[in-house]
Amino acid sequence: METYDALLASIAPATGTGRTIFDPATGEAVGEAPIHGLDYLENAVSAAVAAQPAWAALGHDARSAALLKAADAVERSAEELAQLLSREQGKPLNGPNARFEVGACVAWLRATAGLPLEPETIVDDGETRAELHYRPIGVVGAIGPWNWPMMIAVWQLAPALRMGNAVVVKPSGNTPLSVLALVKVLNEELPDGILSVVSCGREVGARLTDHPAIGKIMFTGSTAGGRAIIKSSADTVKRLTLELGGNDAGIVLPDADPKAIAQDIFWGAFLNTGQTCAALKRLYVHDSIYDAVCEELVAVAKAMPMGNGLDENNVLGPLQNKAQYDVVANLVEAAKASGARVLLGGDPDTSQPGYFYPTTLVADIDNDNPLVAEEQFGPALPIIRYSTIDEAVEKANGLDVGLGASVWSPDLKAARDVAARIQAGTVWINRHGAVDPRIPFGGAKQSGYGVEFGVEGLKALGVPQVING
Repeated sequence: METYDALLASIAPATGTGRTIFDPATGEAVGEAPIHGLDYLENAVSAAVAAQPAWAALGHDARSAALLKAADAVERSAEELAQLLSREQGKPLNGPNARFEVGACVAWLRATAGLPLEPETIVDDGETRAELHYRPIGVVGAIGPWNWPMMIAVWQLAPALRMGNAVVVKPSGNTPLSVLALVKVLNEELPDGILSVVSCGREVGARLTDHPAIGKIMFTGSTAGGRAIIKSSADTVKRLTLELGGNDAGIVLPDADPKAIAQDIFWGAFLNTGQTCAALKRLYVHDSIYDAVCEELVAVAKAMPMGNGLDENNVLGPLQNKAQYDVVANLVEAAKASGARVLLGGDPDTSQPGYFYPTTLVADIDNDNPLVAEEQFGPALPIIRYSTIDEAVEKANGLDVGLGASVWSPDLKAARDVAARIQAGTVWINRHGAVDPRIPFGGAKQSGYGVEFGVEGLKALGVPQVING
């Protein structure tokens, strides 16, 4: 285990060759990130190609054991990684934030190592025997976002490594230090060459997606980014797993208890200060309990402190970057201009440093308002009235995305009946965004394709091979 300063120094580039990363809460410098060029990428890919066969030959048990040791290494450096993550991304240390994210990295590595994957006997009738196996793809390119940079990197690299692939990771340019440090720690327990990280700009990143030696791309990010990867990967017929933008709907049924569900709805929407792909971003509430739900949400939101992530008292932080701050601010202003009712927030203090946007709840808003129809990806939740279940389902399904959704009711059968009508990759009952390393997760419509997590996620990092005979 290294100290925070030693860990940061270990990933720093040579003096004068990097770029400065700033804390979104204070504007202060966090550290220097390298700017890797095409030669660096080519060397990383070549090393991965050379190292992958021996890694694959170890077999599942040995690779799982290595992942468990890597998880132990992350656990040893957990506080240092969380401190760096808080400074770079902005999320607080406490609450479901920086320490939670590093802990999730450990948990996901261990869970992925423990998933069973046995050959499947498809036919065995005395005359024909056919078995389905999954073989390594080769080298996987993993492209991650800035909102959960460490955790999503592990979501990508853990199953890829478990399946016998080598991995080249490209972090977001907004949060490269967190991923550079994470990979440095992981590589304390992994063989040379099978896991590398390339901190680069758009041009080098584009080369990753069309590189002939890369067999699969895993990408978490915007729908626009996913479309670009689909196009650039076409000539080499890469396999793809794409977890793209979402604008998740939640439907509160008329028999729900507003007080009982308010805190879970709050965290479903404001986890990571709303900067989560599968956050609850549109809340549909029946007329009969609309005012009560609004009142309870305001009470919960008022009790959640926002501020610098290194302050142990805070559980909400800044937006990670100015561009995302502007998206949220502009959408809320459009809602206010339309006559929607701001229950809380909506008036940022621009005299203070950092990209802080206050926790904002907006009521009596039209379904076609931009704050509803466009993904805000920040701490602003629109609350929309509905009168009938059919109306709520129609509105929930009215967009071209479908990552997650939720239904809120004590009547589980009624909730599941509504859930079955919603066009989304995952529909949670009485919670939102609760991902699990054992349970497949992926999007519908333009929220992407392919699944992560669980045995199905492992299979997605392999090439199916039938042995017939």
